[in-house]
Amino acid sequence: MLVIGIDPGTASTGYGVIRHRQDGGLELVDYGVIATPAGDPMPDRLCCLHEKLCELLALHQPESGAVEKLYYQRNVSTAISVGQARGVSLLAFAQASIPVDEYNPRVIKQSVTGYGSAEKRQVQEMVRSLLGMQELPRPDDAADALAVAICHLHASQTRQRMEDMA
Repeated sequence: MLVIGIDPGTASTGYGVIRHRQDGGLELVDYGVIATPAGDPMPDRLCCLHEKLCELLALHQPESGAVEKLYYQRNVSTAISVGQARGVSLLAFAQASIPVDEYNPRVIKQSVTGYGSAEKRQVQEMVRSLLGMQELPRPDDAADALAVAICHLHASQTRQRMEDMA
């Protein structure tokens, strides 16, 4: 199963594409960030993000995807812009007819590290280990997107096992 995880943001959206291998392991396919020009108006930045996400989805053709849910932030303008980037991400998945799930940060951390309040470094280290990477994934947005993808694969496997048992 090939999945893509998204850590949305208007300045920088992280993405991570991973595959669940037949032997049960995880394989890193691609990861990085989509950066939008800081001086551009928000509609232009959202359009750029949408175009790049659509290109990624067409390139990799994942079977499913996952987007990190928005968690409460003290800075309202940051929360609004992250929400806009989430909306653009969900739209790109819907237009490509790719099923998408959403996970909150605590669930992602729990899935990747076994501890819902794990520090960012702990999550990055587990992502590195699970994907057999030599170094910690960078930048942070890309590492977070890989964690979203790992969480999604774990959740999908659990759902599949439950369906098989029913």
